[in-house]
Amino acid sequence: MVERTGGNPQAEPEGAAGFDEPLDRPLPEGVRHRVVSIAAEAFGSLTVAELPAQLRQYARFTPSRRAKFASNALAAALETDAVFRQRIAGRLRETQPELAAALDAGTPPPAADPVDVAAAAYLLRPAGWSKLVAAAGEEAQRAHADQVGAETARELQQVKAELVRLRGATQAEVQAARAELETARREAESLQRKLRSVTSDLRRGQAALRKAEAEAAQARATAAAELAAAEGEARRLRARLAEAESALEASRRAVREGRSVEDMRLRLLLDTVLDAAQGIRRELALPPVSGRPADTVEAVAPGAINPRDVARRALSEDDPALLDQLLALPQAHVVVDGYNVTKTGYPTLPLEKQRLRLLGGLAVLAAQTGAEVTCVFDGAELAAPVLLAPPRGVRVLFSKPGETADELIRRLVRAEPPGRPVVVVSADREVADGVAKAGARPVSSTLLLRRLARG
Repeated sequence: MVERTGGNPQAEPEGAAGFDEPLDRPLPEGVRHRVVSIAAEAFGSLTVAELPAQLRQYARFTPSRRAKFASNALAAALETDAVFRQRIAGRLRETQPELAAALDAGTPPPAADPVDVAAAAYLLRPAGWSKLVAAAGEEAQRAHADQVGAETARELQQVKAELVRLRGATQAEVQAARAELETARREAESLQRKLRSVTSDLRRGQAALRKAEAEAAQARATAAAELAAAEGEARRLRARLAEAESALEASRRAVREGRSVEDMRLRLLLDTVLDAAQGIRRELALPPVSGRPADTVEAVAPGAINPRDVARRALSEDDPALLDQLLALPQAHVVVDGYNVTKTGYPTLPLEKQRLRLLGGLAVLAAQTGAEVTCVFDGAELAAPVLLAPPRGVRVLFSKPGETADELIRRLVRAEPPGRPVVVVSADREVADGVAKAGARPVSSTLLLRRLARG
């Protein structure tokens, strides 16, 4: 029996009736569900301190959610925690006092649901409670067996009725199948006669086909041989035509390239000579004449002015006026070592901004002087071509892979005709010495930077 003091049950003594009675089989599933439902309902009336530690997380759940999510934890706590089970049993005594009193007296109500009686006995643990639980399990099994038997009987009746219906339908289908079989037999006999006729025609057709295939194979072999001979002749003709076209194109390209380069060099040299002659004519104010008797007298003529003679005048090598005098020469061509100048003047800027700043200044210089300006950048280390729109009056070139900007500058100088003023801007001593030997006038990068800064 459970004694209550202030609503809190006390643990049953170890020798109490029914406390040590074991169950010889697992708790029936129906009884287990009813025990969990009773515990979930009584769960909310307990304080958190009265709950086992593993059940405190479900204290705020509704009874239905406790029965759904905490069923296993509740069943385990009721089985192992006697104090918690006694507290739940105490709430059961309050809600169902008649059933609790009857179980304590050992006379469960005959009309009560065996599952309810077994669940209450499991929680209250009166004398003989394990027998009540076992009896409830057996009763539930008998009820389930009776229900299964009734359902089986109904299904058997349905199967018998369906069998009778299928028998009638099968007999009708058998009669129809027999009629169809007879019709099929007659059709099969007719088809066999037709098949024999068709087989005979097919054999004659196959013989004619074999004969036609043999003739076609012979014709194909003859055509293939003729086609192979024709293709061989066509390949030889195409090869000879390709060789002739290649030779013609090579000769045309050689003539075109040689003529264009020589024409360009000759025209530039002619323009240089004409401009120089016109400048001398303006300076001397000579009237246009075709010749004089004195021209036939042998003498030593003065040498023509060239870019090297400008430096002999009273100007220092870093005076911007020196560059102005060089650019004032007829048909002057200025070749700029781009990165050499930018890394001398503004090395902290990114390469892209260095190029844009230098090209902007060279465009102004070209517009002011009318000289031909070519800016060369080193492109040997570039992973991809630089996208750049050159300013007006400035030619922008990048060296090819495997070639430095210095080599490109030397090739540009060698491409000019002898006698044309060519000015190379670079602080590289090796570049300056090389272009000087080719007839160009080297100037330092600092000189160009000062001239660009002057505007």
